[in-house]
Amino acid sequence: MNAETLLSLWKQRLGAVPESAFARTDLESLILADNDLTEIPERIGRLRALRTLDLGHNRLTQLPANLGDLSQLDFLYVHDNQLGDLPDTLSGLVRLRYLNVGDNPLGALPRAIAGMRGLIELRAENVQLAAVPDWIRGLSRLRWLHLRENRLTAVPDTIGSLSGLRLLDLRGNPLESLPETVGGLPHLEKLDLRWTPLAAADWMAELEARGCAVYR
Repeated sequence: MNAETLLSLWKQRLGAVPESAFARTDLESLILADNDLTEIPERIGRLRALRTLDLGHNRLTQLPANLGDLSQLDFLYVHDNQLGDLPDTLSGLVRLRYLNVGDNPLGALPRAIAGMRGLIELRAENVQLAAVPDWIRGLSRLRWLHLRENRLTAVPDTIGSLSGLRLLDLRGNPLESLPETVGGLPHLEKLDLRWTPLAAADWMAELEARGCAVYR
């Protein structure tokens, strides 16, 4: 990516996306973070070359459905907004490698994420999450899963299907139990359980013995 295909409008108090941005159909990276944005026009769908889109730190309550038309996206940041869900059309972002939905009042992981089979990193911190859906097993390329500061008391056995997982961050959840399948994750390098009431288990010691850092 070069300077000609990058447009950074970070923290310019715009209030709205400038029309000139939608004319840049060659853009590969568009940074609109921290601009008091309350909506993203559907014209964003014209920017089919986008690989990085940063909409973090705004006041968005919804995203346009045609965001799912940006099939080349690798990185999508929508953290620190007021989103209650994601459009189902975002399930078409099968190339997406990084998604940050943290600090939104989602209440649950949006079903659209299940279609993002290319995800390598998912950040869903402080989204009022009470349960991890079983469909997460389909995100087979996940390496880093951040679920800090939610309402989780447990995670499903199916978390053990994420065989490539390197990091599982569960800090600040009211965890009562974790399945032994977590201990069977062959590539896990860090399991963060700080600020949880979870008691130690034998399989945690086994994880540490093989080199995984377990923080409690």
